[in-house]
Amino acid sequence: MVHDFQFDQSVAGVFDDMVARSVPFYEELQRMTVELAGRFFQEGTSVVDLGCATGTTLAALADGLHERDPELIGLDNSEAMLAKARERLERLPYPIRTQLLCHDVNEGLPVEKPSVVIMNWTLQFVRPLHRDVVIQNLYHRLQPRGCLILMEKVLSEASLLNRLYIDLYYQFKQRSGYSESEIAGKRESLENVLIPYRVEENTTLLSRNGFEIVDVFFRWYNWAGFLAIKLPSERDC
Repeated sequence: MVHDFQFDQSVAGVFDDMVARSVPFYEELQRMTVELAGRFFQEGTSVVDLGCATGTTLAALADGLHERDPELIGLDNSEAMLAKARERLERLPYPIRTQLLCHDVNEGLPVEKPSVVIMNWTLQFVRPLHRDVVIQNLYHRLQPRGCLILMEKVLSEASLLNRLYIDLYYQFKQRSGYSESEIAGKRESLENVLIPYRVEENTTLLSRNGFEIVDVFFRWYNWAGFLAIKLPSERDC
């Protein structure tokens, strides 16, 4: 019997290997995340990784930004994931200000005025009914000239392309060492748990909840990265 996917202790123990073999261009996307975060980070503010998992992105941000003294805040609703993140950050070779908090994304961002928020493969696990509230809250919490970096699995407008892209993605997973039974089991466990949007549904979601500039900075078949920027209002100028 296949159970719904959960980020529990058993997943936390294998998560780093699993995500590296499951996300196309994973290392490159980590590098891109740090580069974009570095361009929008404002001195004296924080960078928030919402859905930080085992802290891979936080550690990469620390490597790229530690000389600028950011506060790095990792939020996740899995204590098992946070324990792994804590271990990783404790091994960093330099001092850096960090906070790791057990937090449900649906409860809003418990951080005032970060200049960068990162949501890598996290929003897709939020029920569609709640996504507008989540994004609206992030927009209002962000510093003016701050950004949201969002990565998601996505759907195509055409069902034919959806089938093609999924098939090519499964070929990628097989090249990464997954068996057909493992791929099928993961697909079943994620059904009704991971709910992807189309690319334009994601860009519209970001725009209608405040973000003045929205762009797709990465696309590989049924995977995409979005950059959403909050511009200053007249009172901020």
